Amino acid sequence: MKIVLASTSKYRKALLDKLQLDFICHKPNVVESRRLNESAKDMALRLAEAKSKDVARHYKSGLIIGSDQTASLHNDILGKPGTPQNAKMQLQQCSGKEVVFYTGLSVVDANSNKCISLVEEYTVCFRNLTDQQIENYIAKESPLDCAGSFKCEGLGISLFSQLQGRDPNSLVGLPLIALCDVLAEFKFDVLS
Repeated sequence: MKIVLASTSKYRKALLDKLQLDFICHKPNVVESRRLNESAKDMALRLAEAKSKDVARHYKSGLIIGSDQTASLHNDILGKPGTPQNAKMQLQQCSGKEVVFYTGLSVVDANSNKCISLVEEYTVCFRNLTDQQIENYIAKESPLDCAGSFKCEGLGISLFSQLQGRDPNSLVGLPLIALCDVLAEFKFDVLS
């Protein structure tokens, strides 16, 4: 069965590569903006579904995997910083606090249009960070394209005192444990 990742994210592609599946990437045409009063969790789910459904319309068959992630600090959504200044500001806000990451996952069978979607939650407890530590981290890893301004799969792990959740891959952007569960519901066994 054809597997299509509804993303061109190098991070999601690297995660899906872990499952050693043959897949292709297809960029979805989805505007990633927050709706009025939309929660971080609802936004992650809506965007994951929008991505998988947008890409699914281009295929007659196959399983289309969409994913999206939001980060929430006191109900404020933390986006991708884009600049070192924004990254520093985000990490200063997160210092000593818990940030909840919501990773939406949506899989669509392009043949039947059946869709299974869910949201994985993952909590990151930040250490108390000095401005110098934050500046050093940003200079070394340049996490400007990552929600929350860190890369947990790299040096970003040094920013945390604790991680809480089912699947650390969720934090990078694609919950692989949940994906295996969903693919099994479509009668696709990753280990076959």
